[in-house]
Amino acid sequence: MSNFTPNKNPEIKYTQLFINNEFVNSVSGKTFPTLNPATGQKIADIQEADKEDIDKAVKAAKDAFALGSPYRTMDASARGRLLYKVADLIERDINYIASLETLDNGKAFALHGSIGDAYFSALVFRYYAGWADKICGKTIPIDGSYFAYTRHEPVGICGQITPWNYPLVMAAWKIAPAVAAGNVVVLKPAEQTPLTALYLAALVKEAGFPAGVVNVVPGYGPTAGAAITSHPDINKVAFTGSTEIGQIILQAAGASNIKRTTLELGGKSPCVVFDDVDVDWAVAEAQEACMTNMGQCCVAGTRTYVHENIYDEFVSKTRELAKTRKIGDPFDSNTVNGPQIDQEQLNKILELIESGKKEGAKVEHGGERHGDQGFFITPTVFSNVTDDMRIAKEEIFGPVQQILKFKDLDDVLKRANNTTYGLGAAVFTNDINKALTFAHGVQAGTVWINSYNHVSPQAPFGGFKKSGLGRELGEYGLQNYIEVKNVVVKIPQKNS
Repeated sequence: MSNFTPNKNPEIKYTQLFINNEFVNSVSGKTFPTLNPATGQKIADIQEADKEDIDKAVKAAKDAFALGSPYRTMDASARGRLLYKVADLIERDINYIASLETLDNGKAFALHGSIGDAYFSALVFRYYAGWADKICGKTIPIDGSYFAYTRHEPVGICGQITPWNYPLVMAAWKIAPAVAAGNVVVLKPAEQTPLTALYLAALVKEAGFPAGVVNVVPGYGPTAGAAITSHPDINKVAFTGSTEIGQIILQAAGASNIKRTTLELGGKSPCVVFDDVDVDWAVAEAQEACMTNMGQCCVAGTRTYVHENIYDEFVSKTRELAKTRKIGDPFDSNTVNGPQIDQEQLNKILELIESGKKEGAKVEHGGERHGDQGFFITPTVFSNVTDDMRIAKEEIFGPVQQILKFKDLDDVLKRANNTTYGLGAAVFTNDINKALTFAHGVQAGTVWINSYNHVSPQAPFGGFKKSGLGRELGEYGLQNYIEVKNVVVKIPQKNS
């Protein structure tokens, strides 16, 4: 993890669809632009997948998954070696991949940004490579002269739709467990950030994957995404994105062929700080929980609940810390906050900031656009926030921290759960009883104690309530890609 060299102008090698191990133009010949969010300028035109292209990708995946195909007859350990190879190739090309991600997404190139994402993606592939030959059924002692056992079999063709905030990481989260379990994939990356997913497709081919096992088809949600969720031959759909789109996908999956569905959706996560901690440390942890990746993080700890005894001190120090966050060129090693992804997201964040001002919250820092080029927002801190304000209820997906005051554990636990979301939560305290009471009582898929956003390949990630269905990562992440088959064998009895 050293000698990282950013390239502000990486060669754009792949702009076509990846179907059946080949880069091809779309059937319609249509393209769409992908933009550099730091400048607003076009990077390249990308071939645009539509329903006919999805049909082609599904046909390729179906052939790859057919009984007797080279992929279906491949040893499980051989699938694992393919995944290990992808991890090695990501690490080999880490500077190029991180440069491509920063160019297309706008996140900082440094270790906490694109380099870290590329390295984490390699870890995910390597983790699931180890699982490929360890997905086992059970023998079951059922009653009577019978022998029963279960087989854990692949679901089949998996449609996967990934977001723009962590393009490479989300592709890894989707592809690696699906392949480890023996499935085939049709993946649609977000139209804002297709470049690293397409490069990953090239690495999949270089690693030696059989044709049709992984297909990558950039396009728009209402066309390519809808074609995936409604396709009768796709057996499972996995989606990461907004709750609103997740609800649409769930309906389409049910209306078509009752696809198995995994949804990792939005959040409005509470980050609770008690008065027995080091305030400077807690201020830094809470701000990073909210503003990492420019706040474009589904599990961002945007509701910062601070005990009344330290509230004023916490607010003051948070304001001063926000002033030190360097905004600007994401290729600059000192940059912490790059741009938001696009104009639409910028406008949404600014509108919510204005709602906070109108509803009576106090702007301690920021609250406006930064510069006149690209899609930058000044890191924003609100105090005097109440639970009924829009900024305390709606997912902002930007660098906007809301600091709320609380009195005691019962008070903050009730308020933390008063949301339709349930993705993440954190508590900062030196009292283990408070920490565990909060962790056991809060309705969230992940709870961090004295840390935030520590995500690892080995541990599950997902949400309660409207934050989603199912889990990704860890052993739990494999369950979404497996069908359990029960086989019952009659045991012959000797004639008496």
